[in-house]
Amino acid sequence: MGVLALTGASLAWGGTAAVAQEKEQVTVLRCEPVYLPARETWAREVELVGREGRLSQVRIDGQAVYTFSVHDTTVLTSQDNERIQIDFAARTWRSDFRGLASGQGRCELAEP
Repeated sequence: MGVLALTGASLAWGGTAAVAQEKEQVTVLRCEPVYLPARETWAREVELVGREGRLSQVRIDGQAVYTFSVHDTTVLTSQDNERIQIDFAARTWRSDFRGLASGQGRCELAEP
């Protein structure tokens, strides 16, 4: 399992490569945000795929996101009208469905 540290706008990866031929490393987080106003907890899986020390892909629940950006220790992205912020230093998930609902919760490292 790779372990990541976000510093500035770059990612530093450590650990073993998930796919040796491509030097690809995968870090997996299992997040459990509570969505309001429904007060329901959803289990979410976040996969960070890195190559040569840089984040190359973000997948949420098995689906690759179209675009993402990194700001300090946070990855910002969106999926299906949900704006998502994942802070890897604090291991937290925050999201917003265009002001109609919101989610917030903790994340833990998991096996890829």
